[in-house]
Amino acid sequence: MSSHVILITGASSGFGALTSRALADAGHTVYAGMRQTTGRNAAAVAEARAYAEEHGVDLRTVELDVSRQESADAAVAAVTEEAGRVDVVVHNAGHMVLGPAESFTPEQLAEIYDTNVLSTQRVNRAVLPRMRERRDGLLVWVGSSSTYGGTPPYLAPYFGAKAAMDHLAKSYAVELSRFGIDTSIVVPGSFTSGTNHFAHAMHPADTATAEAYDELYEGLMDDVGKRLAALAPPDADAGEVARTIVAVVDAPKGQRPFRVTIDPADDGSEQVSDVADRIRAGFYDRIGFPDLLTTRTAAGT
Repeated sequence: MSSHVILITGASSGFGALTSRALADAGHTVYAGMRQTTGRNAAAVAEARAYAEEHGVDLRTVELDVSRQESADAAVAAVTEEAGRVDVVVHNAGHMVLGPAESFTPEQLAEIYDTNVLSTQRVNRAVLPRMRERRDGLLVWVGSSSTYGGTPPYLAPYFGAKAAMDHLAKSYAVELSRFGIDTSIVVPGSFTSGTNHFAHAMHPADTATAEAYDELYEGLMDDVGKRLAALAPPDADAGEVARTIVAVVDAPKGQRPFRVTIDPADDGSEQVSDVADRIRAGFYDRIGFPDLLTTRTAAGT
């Protein structure tokens, strides 16, 4: 296994922090991207530094605000200057919501789509020119089982954004395959412990409309998390998502899985996505572009 230089977005906590440590433990040079590294995330920076020192691994942090193109450009430039290249990007940054769909303002939906979808475009535009030039690289997209599986109520803006990201990833996969750049979509289910997705969820700005729903749906917002937690087995471990990403990164180029689902609640996502991905592959065969589903491993092959 060769060592890779890896940039992870949204790595101050949750899946991002777990993945940054797991990849560093596996021998890679890891840059945990997070915003406000000298402000609200200063503690996360200190924790990453302490982990690196305690475990003797190459885990670093880099200022990265995925809502700003100039920050994405600066982060990629800083990593490239320090480490010489970026081999892998893990698109992990995301933001959860809780509340009836109608009670979120259009501006809030735009913010959710910005964090979960547009952020990946900013980072891609910063990192892909060098990957294309080198004919090598890997994009790992952290999706959601909601794209193909169960969709409980009061999470609609998040589900819509994650589905949009999934479709963007699928298009990037075929458009980058001839450049020798791999794509893998890692799909976590509803891990209600081990992350802070629900604790940091966005709530509706239109509180009057949200309260109107309480007439018929009182307590539903709190119940969603409890019901999801009840579906998961007692040994559900959010660290399994990080370990899966390590396995994807460590797999040989051209042999990495296109999609891997880690869903302790078994909401049906894996079964449906298997069918959807088979139909996608058949469609590319029918239109005469089956080669686009396989990453080129050498120039001209």
